[in-house]
Amino acid sequence: MSLTEKLLRPLLAAAAQPLITYYDDALGARVELSRATTANWAAKTANWLLYEWDVQVGTPIAVRLPAHWQTLGVLLGAWWCGATITDDPDGAEVAFVAPDHAPADTAGAATVAIVSLDPLGRGLTDEPADGAVDYLNEIRVQGDDFDPPSVPGDTLAFPDATVDDVVTEARARAKELGIGPGDRVLSTRDWSIPDGVRSVLLPVLAAQASLVQCVNSDPAALAARRSTERITIDLT
Repeated sequence: MSLTEKLLRPLLAAAAQPLITYYDDALGARVELSRATTANWAAKTANWLLYEWDVQVGTPIAVRLPAHWQTLGVLLGAWWCGATITDDPDGAEVAFVAPDHAPADTAGAATVAIVSLDPLGRGLTDEPADGAVDYLNEIRVQGDDFDPPSVPGDTLAFPDATVDDVVTEARARAKELGIGPGDRVLSTRDWSIPDGVRSVLLPVLAAQASLVQCVNSDPAALAARRSTERITIDLT
C-alpha cells in the first residue's frame, strides 16, 4: 500500500473535515481544503503522472516547492503512484518547481512542471517557456479518483526511507509532539525535502489532525489566528 493510501484512508472516514488551512498574509490569502478535496487534488495529480508521464513505482520525482496547499497535492499524488520524492532534479522524471525557480531547480529532469502557487488555484497567466508544462492547467481534466498500483512497503518514499519507515517515523513524531486526531496544528515551518516534510507535514497527517500552515505572517497575525482557528498544537 502506498504512503498516500496509508495516510488518506483513515482521514477519509471523516471526509468533510478540514485537512489544511493555508494562509499567506503577504497576499491576504486564506484557502481551506477538506480531506475529500485534498484527496481529489492528489488523485488528479496521480492520474496525470501515471498516464501522461508513465510514473511507476520507484520513479524519482523532484519537488522544489514551498509549504503550500498545492505542494500537498503534488506530494500525495506522486506517492500514490509509488514515486520516490527527492529534492534533486537530476534524473527525475518530473521536477515540480515554482514560477520563480532557478535553472538549477530543473537541471537534469526529463519534464519540468511549473506550479503556479496561485491562492485560488489558477494556472499560469503565460505559457511556460522551454518545454515546461503548467501543472495546474494540466491536471484539471484528470479524474477525481485514482486506481493505484500495488506499492510494496519497502518502496522508497524518499531516497533514504521506505514507505513503512516513513509511516512509522511519522506516527512516532506525532506522538512526540502530542498530536492526535482532531488537533488543529499551527505551523510556520518550511516543508523542505525531506526533513521539513517528515518533521511537520507527515506527522499531522499520520495523527489524523489538521494543519494550519502560515507563511509571511507577523506575530500579531499569528496570535489572533491561534484563537480564530482553535489551535491546539503550536509548531511556530
